[in-house]
Amino acid sequence: MPTGAAPETLPRGRHKLSREQVVGSQRGRMLQAMADALAEKGYTKTAVADVLSRAGVSRETFYQQFDSKEDCFLETLDHASRILLEHVTTAAGGGGEGGAPALEEILGVYLEALAAEPAYARVYLVEVYAVGPRAVRHRVAAQEMFATALAEQLGATTDDQRMACELLVAAVSAMVTNRVALGAPETLPELREPVSGVARTLARAAFGAEL
Repeated sequence: MPTGAAPETLPRGRHKLSREQVVGSQRGRMLQAMADALAEKGYTKTAVADVLSRAGVSRETFYQQFDSKEDCFLETLDHASRILLEHVTTAAGGGGEGGAPALEEILGVYLEALAAEPAYARVYLVEVYAVGPRAVRHRVAAQEMFATALAEQLGATTDDQRMACELLVAAVSAMVTNRVALGAPETLPELREPVSGVARTLARAAFGAEL
């Protein structure tokens, strides 16, 4: 997911940064480091030491902000979810009249965002299932947020329409997860046309319209 510029390492020696800026920089680097380590080694083989070396922070700094490796992972997962949701809602907000063009734009942005940040894509789609029930609950909550955003964009008012949005989010998630798990996230934008076809089929069934 596009996250903008990577967090910069703090300048050496004396500086004028506030405590909040220092902590924010350290936290951002640790989240990025966790994502990068997971992409390379997977959750079970990633140690706190891997995060420390990549982020350039001490073990003391890590445990000042996170209780454990799992705690750091959960924050990394939530961060990835927030970034992706921001891109999706921005695309929805710029969709104009809604309907098919807006829906296809949202799906395209989603796929391109995942492809642009393969490390975060792996955190969000693959490694979450190696962590345990807490991580899965975070993942389910994120998926529900995406379904809600889609339902709002399409004007869902009935239970069937809401269910169609949930099914679409679940179907897209399954399709992209396979490619990310196989190490081919750069191919995700290729799914835009078939995914849009699935979306139109579900929309016709639930909304009675070509969306």
